[in-house]
Amino acid sequence: MSKLTFETLLDAGVHFGHLKRKWNPAMAPYIFEEKKGIHIIDLNKTLVHLDHACAAMKQIAKSGKKVLFVATKKQAKEIVAERVAAVNMPFVTERWSGGMLTNFQTTRKSIRKMSLIDKMKSDGTWDTLNKREKLFKSRQREKLEKNFGSIADMTRQPAAIFIVDILKEHIALAEARRLNIPTFAMVDTNSNPKLVDFPIPANDDATKSITLILDAICGAIKEGLEDRKNLKATDKDDAPAPAEAEAQTEVAADATESAE
Repeated sequence: MSKLTFETLLDAGVHFGHLKRKWNPAMAPYIFEEKKGIHIIDLNKTLVHLDHACAAMKQIAKSGKKVLFVATKKQAKEIVAERVAAVNMPFVTERWSGGMLTNFQTTRKSIRKMSLIDKMKSDGTWDTLNKREKLFKSRQREKLEKNFGSIADMTRQPAAIFIVDILKEHIALAEARRLNIPTFAMVDTNSNPKLVDFPIPANDDATKSITLILDAICGAIKEGLEDRKNLKATDKDDAPAPAEAEAQTEVAADATESAE
């Protein structure tokens, strides 16, 4: 599914874990060996878990549901924003606002505020405001855009959440678990994979590693979206035209009358 090879993962440094003293014992099944005080991740298991995650992601995308991506660490921000925006999925790369999922109604209110300010600019209301009010609204809009702009199209809670570094994004993970939202994540040797439904053992600090895993996941989502599009097109082609449908109804009615 992911079309990645052992060598590709190796070249990207996906196998590099953390120092031995920082490890989480729950990661033991995914560790191949210890080398110079650093744990080495078993890339064969990474491939298996990545394929599993990609298959699940493809089905979610095919069903037309949204997957929320969360990555606020410096080396992952740009990668996530670029890759995820390309498949039209929501993402959070700035600070995670507590309650973004568990208090989703409040999150939607903030997004609506942003929409109202945009509406004011388009319907002429903006011109009636004084300079001070315009400045306040502009700053408010900038702040809302920074925190919620990338999830503005998320009208309901996501069908799943993908996290880069579950230690850093522990609040997002806790909220998803509380709401029983399926969780996908890159899990390094210092994290607990048991907290994630679809853990992908991988280096969550190196830019190349993050890029490789994200490309595979987003590729699976793209495939799912294409399958959905093709399915819709097939259903449309198979559906009878209005005139044809009317004719079929008349024939059926005549057949019923003859039988009587």
